[in-house]
Amino acid sequence: MDDYKRMAVFAAVVQHGSMSAAARALGMSPSAVSQQVRQLERDGGVTLLHRSTRQIALTDTGERYYQQCAAMAQAASQARAELAAARDEPGGELRLSATVGFARHIAPALGHWLARHPALRLHLDVDDAPIDLIQSRIDLALRFGRLADSGWAARRLGAMRNWLCASPAWIQAQGGSAAWRHPAPLASMRWLGLAREGQGQALRAEARHPDTGETYSLQVLPHVASNNQLSIQQMCEAGLGLALLGSMDVADTVAEGRLVRLLPDWDFGGLDIWAVTPQRQAQPAKVRQAIAALQAYLARLPGVVDAPAPA
Repeated sequence: MDDYKRMAVFAAVVQHGSMSAAARALGMSPSAVSQQVRQLERDGGVTLLHRSTRQIALTDTGERYYQQCAAMAQAASQARAELAAARDEPGGELRLSATVGFARHIAPALGHWLARHPALRLHLDVDDAPIDLIQSRIDLALRFGRLADSGWAARRLGAMRNWLCASPAWIQAQGGSAAWRHPAPLASMRWLGLAREGQGQALRAEARHPDTGETYSLQVLPHVASNNQLSIQQMCEAGLGLALLGSMDVADTVAEGRLVRLLPDWDFGGLDIWAVTPQRQAQPAKVRQAIAALQAYLARLPGVVDAPAPA
C-alpha cells in the first residue's frame, strides 16, 4: 500500500511541476513529498527525477514510470467517482425481493421513480419462501411479521392488520352477517388458511376486543390450505370459506364488495412490514431511494397502519 501512495505522490509531483505545488494539492508538507519520492527511487534503485533549485525534470526511466503511475492515479480517481455516483445517483441493477402478495405493489410504488432514472435496472425476485440475501445477491427485501435474528438491517415501513373475510355469497349461505357478533361460532365454520412449514396443519388465531379486553383463542383445521397467501385470498373470494387476510391486500377488494370484513370490532392481530437490506451502513442511492419510495407509497395505501411519514 505504501508503494501505491508513493506512486500517486510521484505522479502529482510531475503533474504539478514541483514538490511544493504537489504538496499543496495533496495536503502534505514539501519535505514529506520529497521523502516519498526519494523512497520510491531507493526501492527501485533508479533515479526518476533530476532536481535543481528551480525545477525538476524526468529521467528517461522516470518518464516511462510516470505513465504507469498516472494511469494508476486516474483509475483510482475514476473508482472514487464511481463510488460517489453510486452514493448520490441511482444506477446499475437493483435486486429486489418481495412476496407474491406484495409483488403487485412494486409497479405503483416504484414505477415513477424508475422512470426518472433510466440508468437503473430492476431485478424483481418474487417468492414467499425466505431467502438468504447475501447468497441471492439481494439489495433490498420486503418482509412481513417477526424477523429472524440476523446481521441484516431492517426498517419498519408500517403494518397491516388481519381481517376476517368471506365472500358475500358465502356469508348469505350461512344466514347473513347480522348473526356475527362474537368469534365463538367460528370454530365450526369452513376455513381457508396458510400451510406453514413446521407449524402443523392447524390454523391458530387469537381475537381481542379492544373495548372490553375480552380475548378468544381459536384453533381449527382448514378445509383448504396453501403456502401462498394470494391463493387463499382468491379462494375466499370464490366463496370457499373464511380466511384471515392482510388488510393491505384486501382493503380495495372489501371496498369493491367482493369480500366482506366480518367482526370488525375484534382485533385479530397483524404483521409489521419491513424493508430489509444485507448491510447497515453506506447504502447506495438506489437502495435508499427505493426504500423512501416504498415508504411514501405505503403511507397512503389503504389497509396500511402506523406507517411513518415520508422523510
